[in-house]
Amino acid sequence: MSIFILLLIAVGLSMDALAVSVSNGMVLCFTTRRQNLRISGSFGIFQGIMPLIGYTIARTFSDKFEAIDHWIAFSLLGFVGCKMLFEAFRSGDELPVSDPSRWRSVLVMAIATSIDALAVGASFAVMPHQGVFSLEYGYLLACLIIAIVTFVLCYCGVIIGCRFGNVFGKKAEIAGGIVLIGIGLKILLEHIAFS
Repeated sequence: MSIFILLLIAVGLSMDALAVSVSNGMVLCFTTRRQNLRISGSFGIFQGIMPLIGYTIARTFSDKFEAIDHWIAFSLLGFVGCKMLFEAFRSGDELPVSDPSRWRSVLVMAIATSIDALAVGASFAVMPHQGVFSLEYGYLLACLIIAIVTFVLCYCGVIIGCRFGNVFGKKAEIAGGIVLIGIGLKILLEHIAFS
């Protein structure tokens, strides 16, 4: 596998995390560097760790996990999205009340958006040892590149979302919740359609 192909895989894997980062930025309105690092760092770390886990357990559990991974992602993202919607409609003011940069929320979203990276990691285990994988620890380099690409895209995504959130106020929180539920539904429907 060439570096170019690996970068395309990394960008593809990070698209769900990027969309969630943009919606988080919209909800936060005025984001601090610490909040942005927490969100984008968590997404990057989980996108890098999940392929390692997938690589490690590919031969043992891949068939069993593949049968339920989309349900897990749908449930986690749906839960966080519904919680955001509930809090947005419950509050009477125009400012969003939920903070998607809290550790619990960030970890749930990071896990949910990185579950598909397990399958990519499993595919690393059976790839021919060419290009990046010809190195002794090529799969570790691949996971590191995925983590870095995800981190950079998500960091920019939070900033972009924050710019829109300043304009839209509480509507941004509603949009963020809908986006999370939509991403979870997309993951579920893709797996059902291609099964």
